[in-house]
Amino acid sequence: MNDKLNNWINWILYDELIDGKINAPKHILGNHEYGSGQVITCYKPHSERVSIKAPRGKSLIEMERIGDDGFYGIYFPKPKFKGVNYRFVTDYYDGTTVESADCYAFDGQFTDYDAYLFAEGDHYDIYEKMGAHPMEIEGVKGTYFAVWAPDARRVSVVGDFNMWDGALNPMQIHSASGVYELFIPGVEAGAVYKFQILTRYGEILYKADPYGNYNQMRPDNANIVADLRNYAWKDEAWMEDRKKLSRMDRIKMPMSIYECHLGSWKKKIEDSDFGFYGYRELAEMIGKYVKDMGYTHIELMGIAEYPFDGSWGYQVTNYYAPTSRYGSPEDFMYFVDHMHSLGISVILDWVPAHFPRDAHGLGRFDGMPLYEHADPRKGEHPDWGTYIFNYGRNEVSNFLIANALFWVEKFHIDGLRVDAVASMLYLDYGKRDGEWVANEKGGKENLEAIKLLQTVNDVMEKRNPGAYLIAEESTAWPGVTAPASMEGLGFLFKWNMGWMNDFLEYMKLDPYFRSFNHNKLTFSLSYAYAENYILVISHDEVVHLKCSMLNKMPGFEFDKFANLRTAYGFMTGHPGKKLLFMGQEFAQLREWSEARSLDWYLLDDPKHQGMQDFVKELNHMYTKYDALYYNDNEPMGFEWTKVDDKDSGIVAFVRRGKTAKDQLMFICNFVPVERKGYRLGVPCLTNYKEILSSDEEKYGGLGRNMGPKKLLKAEAVPCDRMENSILIDLPPLSVTVLKYDYKEAKKPDEK
Repeated sequence: MNDKLNNWINWILYDELIDGKINAPKHILGNHEYGSGQVITCYKPHSERVSIKAPRGKSLIEMERIGDDGFYGIYFPKPKFKGVNYRFVTDYYDGTTVESADCYAFDGQFTDYDAYLFAEGDHYDIYEKMGAHPMEIEGVKGTYFAVWAPDARRVSVVGDFNMWDGALNPMQIHSASGVYELFIPGVEAGAVYKFQILTRYGEILYKADPYGNYNQMRPDNANIVADLRNYAWKDEAWMEDRKKLSRMDRIKMPMSIYECHLGSWKKKIEDSDFGFYGYRELAEMIGKYVKDMGYTHIELMGIAEYPFDGSWGYQVTNYYAPTSRYGSPEDFMYFVDHMHSLGISVILDWVPAHFPRDAHGLGRFDGMPLYEHADPRKGEHPDWGTYIFNYGRNEVSNFLIANALFWVEKFHIDGLRVDAVASMLYLDYGKRDGEWVANEKGGKENLEAIKLLQTVNDVMEKRNPGAYLIAEESTAWPGVTAPASMEGLGFLFKWNMGWMNDFLEYMKLDPYFRSFNHNKLTFSLSYAYAENYILVISHDEVVHLKCSMLNKMPGFEFDKFANLRTAYGFMTGHPGKKLLFMGQEFAQLREWSEARSLDWYLLDDPKHQGMQDFVKELNHMYTKYDALYYNDNEPMGFEWTKVDDKDSGIVAFVRRGKTAKDQLMFICNFVPVERKGYRLGVPCLTNYKEILSSDEEKYGGLGRNMGPKKLLKAEAVPCDRMENSILIDLPPLSVTVLKYDYKEAKKPDEK
């Protein structure tokens, strides 16, 4: 061996390299100055010889083989190759020859400033550094890999480009940050990879990339290198308009949400685990449907990659990757882009509340608790069998905050619905005594989770004006939609779970018993303005033996449909934005299952077609009249006109918008009794025109409504504590909507 080479080699690092335990391979591999000369080394196991040459040169200089394990070196008295300006030519025993640039000659991309921001929890663009990023460095194309694994003994990139051999591409640790990085020349988009981690206890783990952007189709679970820079967006005008929207603008806009599970909305091949339509096909089909139905928003379940279909996407293993069930990241970008072209906003479900134990996922990522708490009383959900994020660890909170920004900034998502917020807020959620630990103040509030939620809402509003977060929060936690500056959590909207539970309990009752439960219908108005609410009938209400919406309704078939139309009508009139889960708009008979398509064949039945037409009409009415959304959060936007006659089964209320024109009155009859010539109090002495009746024949009713051309003229006859009233025929189990222009009552001395 050359004496200079022998003197230069750090033999301790050499042993670590050969033993597969090295975490700083650049200290012994790559291009190094040595005195006035140069040392270049490489590690090529299973090779016969390695030579070095200029990138476009033909002459080869054979390197010296050191030992029998594939380590090679060469010493030049005067530097011969600058930087990365050389290539290895490796001859293997099987006769193959491979030419490659030296991955250990390239400078790292993860800077000290990156490390500082990440350690502080403030590196909101961390997804631009972590993960796998195709790029070109000094004229060499390849992929840069980075991963956080501070407790690992060694981390390697393994994949189909290196025969999944962890000895070939060990990564370089960046100082004390715990981040490992490596640029591998020649690796392009489409390459399959994982991180091989040697733990402090000698165990070998194969982990999917926490920041990876594309995954193999389950049951395989490796990552695929993806380049997110190539998609040509066409929604520039949409994004510019979105930036101009303030919180106040958002809460005064219409919001009718179609909650959708892409894999079961419609399947290409039934009874198949792989018979999915792709994002692009679904964009065309669903986009046309949602637009025609009059929805303003679509909310997608389960987009971030998850291994088990039955979790519906709520047990996520890859937070930065749209699921490959329906195609590539670019395909998903097309889906969002197409929705925007139709004027439809896109909301994603986002799950920072927990993550599963799958071996390739985040759990015990580097052999130790990393993303989760070490103490199971803090780090595990016993009921769900999942881990809880360690929200107080800066790098973990950074991972989650940046992930929320990632979907909005890289995929142009308009809003995120945060799943299971209550499980984040309470340390004792789903736990018995002894299974949880109180906070530093002795309470059960998760102070670290509260800070995370406040921060992500605050940062989102500052970086992406017009984008927003929605909380699925099932308790009476105060200030969920109050700004963080006012000690709120900062969400823009909250799901109204209280209304949903009470209302569905009321609607499931036989009409005879509804009079004894009248408060379930009316109580929600006592807190309707406490938060910015969304009224929801979500997927959770039509699974696990809860029945479909139609089969929740009492009575024979005709009554079930009439009840459901009335329910949807009441929901449309009630203050709050709206959400309805797919299939319920045409009265799906069966409970929802992720394994099969919706029962679209039901639309051959006039009753189901009528229900779909009715929901469509409700949606279009909702967006047409600002009385139904503009003052959702103002008491002036709603007034009961008949509410305290529980025995009649009839309630009536008015909705008011920006002006005195086009105000609406809803009259709901929740009993199967027809009321002819029924007197109702009205807000003013004017004409009232019917614009919708759920009893119209085209919706499946019997046509006992008064008709859209007939006007009802109010009389100065007191009723329901009002000075004026109308006489109206009310069909049984129905909702009737009247339109009027408000007129001030004339004073006695006015003519």
